[in-house]
Amino acid sequence: MENNPPTHLQEVIFGSSDKRISKQVNNLLKQGKIRKIAPRIYSSNLKEPIREIVKRNLFQILSKLYPGALLSHRSAFEFEPTKAGHIFLTYTYTRKVKLPGITIRFLQGHKPIEGDSAFFGELFASQKARAFLENLQVTKNPGPASKTLTLPEIEEKLEQIIRANGEEEINKVRDSAKVIAKKLKMQKEFDKLNKMISALLNTHPSKILSSPIAIARAFGTPYDPGRLKLFEDVFRELQKTEFKNRPDKNTSLKSFRNFAFFESYFSNYIEGTVFEVDEAKKIVQTNKPLPSRNDDSHDVLGTYHLVSNRQEMSIVPRTSDEFLAILLYRHKILLSARQNKNPGQFKDRNNYAGRTSFVNFDLVKGTLIKSFDFYRALEQPFSKAAYMMFVLSEVHPFLDGNGRIARVMMNAELAKEGQSKIMIPTVFRDDYMGALRKLTRQQDSATYIQMLQRAHEFSDNLYGNDMDEMQEYLEKCNAFSEPTEAKLKIILR
Repeated sequence: MENNPPTHLQEVIFGSSDKRISKQVNNLLKQGKIRKIAPRIYSSNLKEPIREIVKRNLFQILSKLYPGALLSHRSAFEFEPTKAGHIFLTYTYTRKVKLPGITIRFLQGHKPIEGDSAFFGELFASQKARAFLENLQVTKNPGPASKTLTLPEIEEKLEQIIRANGEEEINKVRDSAKVIAKKLKMQKEFDKLNKMISALLNTHPSKILSSPIAIARAFGTPYDPGRLKLFEDVFRELQKTEFKNRPDKNTSLKSFRNFAFFESYFSNYIEGTVFEVDEAKKIVQTNKPLPSRNDDSHDVLGTYHLVSNRQEMSIVPRTSDEFLAILLYRHKILLSARQNKNPGQFKDRNNYAGRTSFVNFDLVKGTLIKSFDFYRALEQPFSKAAYMMFVLSEVHPFLDGNGRIARVMMNAELAKEGQSKIMIPTVFRDDYMGALRKLTRQQDSATYIQMLQRAHEFSDNLYGNDMDEMQEYLEKCNAFSEPTEAKLKIILR
C-alpha cells in the first residue's frame, strides 16, 4: 500500500448510487489507494488520523451528505465544532450522527429562508438575526454540549455590534429578527432579544472517463486542501468580528478618480514599478505610456483604468463561475502590455516568492472555486474585502500581477457597498507584506486583519476634488517614504 495519495484524487471521496462511480471507488479501495473513513465516505489520505481528515473536510461532508441543511444555533456564530466535538444543524429531523471526532446534532426546524447564507456547496448558514433567535431558545443541555451560546456570550456579541457600528446597526438586526420571528414562530425568543438590545442601548460529477484527469473531474476539481484550511481560519476570524463601516467620502467622479490615481500609483510601486508622482500623473492624464518605459507605463494605466471606473468597481461575483470570469477579465486589462505573462490566463507553471511557494498551477482553479464557499457566507464589506485579498495573494493564480489584482478585487468589494477603498502606501509596504507572510507561515489572522483595519482607517481620510491637496495630505502622512525612513501617520480630517 502506497503512503502518499495519488495527486489526481481528492482527499475525501463519496460513495454513489451511480454504478460507474461505485465501481471506481471499489477498485480504488481494493488497490489500496483510498480507505473507508465513515459510512459512504472514503479518503485518499492514508497517513493522517481519520478524525483530522473529517474535521478538515467537515463542511464538504455535510454539504454532500445533507444538502439543504442549515448551520444554526451556536454553530452559525462559531463555524466549527464545540470543544466537545458537537456541531449543530437545522434539518428535516432531530437526530445525532457520529463521525470520527465529530457529533452532528440535527435539530428539526424550518428550512433556510431569504437572507440565510448559501455557505458551502448545498450547505446553508443562519443569518445573524436568525442565529441570535436560535441561541435564545430554551436548552436542556447547558455547557459544551449545548446548542446555544451562554447569555453572556450573546450579550457580548450584541455589544460588539453596537461598539463597532452604533445604534443604527443593532436596530437593523432587531428589525430583521422581528420579521424572522413572525415567520418562524419564535416570538418568545424575539422578546428576549428585544429586551436584551434595549437594555444595552439604554446603558451605553458528470460522466467519468478512464484517465486521471477524468477521475479528478468525477470527484471534484483538484484543489489545495492545506490552503482551504487556512482560508477557513481567516473566514472564521472575520465572521466573528464586527468591523466599522467607513462610507466613502469620494462621492464625486473627480474625487473618486483622484483616489484611484494614488491607489494605482502605490499598488504598482509596491510591486517594483517605480515612477515619480509627476511621471505617473503624465501617463494617466495623457493616457500614453512613456516611450522609454512602455510596459511599466501600461501597468500603471491598466491598474488605473480598472480602479477609476466606478461601474467596473461595483461588480462583485455572485457565483464561483463569475468569480473566475471577473478575475480573468481584470487581469487581462491589468497586464495587457505584457503578453509574455499571459494576461487573462491562469499560470501554467508554479511561482515562488522567496521561501514561499504558492498554490500549484494545476490546483489554482479548484482552490479558487472552493474558496468561494467561504466568501459567500461573509456579510460585511470589510470581511469580504479582506478575505478576497488574502485568497488571491495566497493562491497567486497568475504569472504576474497577483498583488495588484488582489488589491483591485479587494477594493471592488468595498466600492460596491459604498465603503472607502483601501490604499497601501509605500511607507506601509513592510507592514502589509509582513502581515501576509505571518498569516501564511504562522496562521496569524489577527495581525493581518489589524493591518488592513489600520490601512482602511488611513484611507478613509483621503478624499477631495483637488489632487494636489490630496498629495500634500499623503506627504504629511509619510505615505511616499520608504518603510525604513518613517512610519505611517493617520491624520484625522
